[in-house]
Amino acid sequence: MSSLTAKDDCLAWAARDPSGVLSPYNFSRRAVGSDDVSLKITHCGICYADLIWTRNFHGDSKYPVVPGHEIAGIVKEVGSNVHRFKVGDHVGVGTYVNSCRSCEYCNDGQEVHCVKGSVYTFNAVDADGSITKGGYSSYIVAHERYCFRIPENYPLASAAPLLCAGITVYSPMVHHKMNQPGKSLGVIGLGGLGHMAVKFGKAFGLNVTIFSTSVSKKEEALSLLGANRFVVSSDQEQMKALAKSFDFIIDTASGDHPFDPYMSLLKTAGVLVLVGFPSEVKFSPGSLNIGNKTISGSVTGGTKVTQEMIDFCAAHKIYPNIEVIPIQYANEALERLIKKDVKYRFVIDIENSLK
Repeated sequence: MSSLTAKDDCLAWAARDPSGVLSPYNFSRRAVGSDDVSLKITHCGICYADLIWTRNFHGDSKYPVVPGHEIAGIVKEVGSNVHRFKVGDHVGVGTYVNSCRSCEYCNDGQEVHCVKGSVYTFNAVDADGSITKGGYSSYIVAHERYCFRIPENYPLASAAPLLCAGITVYSPMVHHKMNQPGKSLGVIGLGGLGHMAVKFGKAFGLNVTIFSTSVSKKEEALSLLGANRFVVSSDQEQMKALAKSFDFIIDTASGDHPFDPYMSLLKTAGVLVLVGFPSEVKFSPGSLNIGNKTISGSVTGGTKVTQEMIDFCAAHKIYPNIEVIPIQYANEALERLIKKDVKYRFVIDIENSLK
C-alpha cells in the first residue's frame, strides 16, 4: 500500500523508547492480500516478551513498538484465495506471522523452526521490509497459514493466552510424550506458563508436583489448579525426599536458579525441558550422564501442534486463569508482571477499551 493510499486506521498502544511506556498510536496495516485474513482483535494476552521489546532488553527494539502476540479476534475480511476462514469466524494469531514456507520444517507444520527464521508478530522485519506490529491494536492482517481456528464455544478472552503461554508448554509435553497417564510431572515456576503446564498435566492424567519459591501460592496450586503436590524448592529436605521420582520436569522459571537439584529428581531416562530464559544454564555433567537423563529446550510450536492444542483445550474445557483489563491499564499490568503479581495471565479487552 503506497503512502498516498495508506490510511492510519489501525488504533494501537505503542512504546516510543526504552522506558517502555505505552500510549495511543495510529498506523496503517497492509492491504488484505489474496491469502490474507484481516481480523478485528477482541483480546490480547500480556506476555513477558512484551516487556522485553518495549523496554529494549535485547538491544534490538524498533520503535515505535506495538507489542502483543497472544491475539484473539473475529474475521472481518478474507482474501480471494482464503478457504479455511470466513467472515465472522473466531481466529487467533500467535508469536509469528510469516516463514519461508518451503524448508523441511515449514513443510512439516513446524514453522517456528523455519530455517530462514520465522517472522515474529511484533518488532520483526517482514518479507516486505515493514516492521511487524502486534496485538495491542484494533485489527491485524495475517497470512491464513498463521491463523488458528478458535471453536465458537471457547471464550476469546481465554483463547488469547493459549497462543504463547499455552503452546509453549503443550508443544514440548507432546513432543516428549508427557501425555502418558500415570507418569509423574514436576513443574518449576507457577506463572502464566507454569499454571498451563499444570492444567495440561492433569488433563493428560499425570501426577503433578509444583516447585515454587513462593509458599504463598500453595493453597491455590492445590485447590484451584488441582496439583497433586506443592514443594517449596528451597526446602532441601522436601527436595531430597523426591530424589529419582519424576519422569518429566518442565522448567518455566526465567530467574536464575540451580539445575543440579532438579536433575537429581529425575528417574533414569527422565527428561527436563527448559522453556524459560534464565541468564545461564549450569549443571554438572554427572547430573546428566548418570541415569541417562535428557535436558531439552523448546519455544512455542508450529501451526500443526498449535491448532491441536486449541482443539484439545476446547474438548477438555481447559481455560487459562486470567485477569481481564482495559488497555488503559496496560502500563500498570506490565509493572505488575515484573513483580509476578498476576494470577496467572493478563488479557487486554481490546474490543471494549481501545477507542
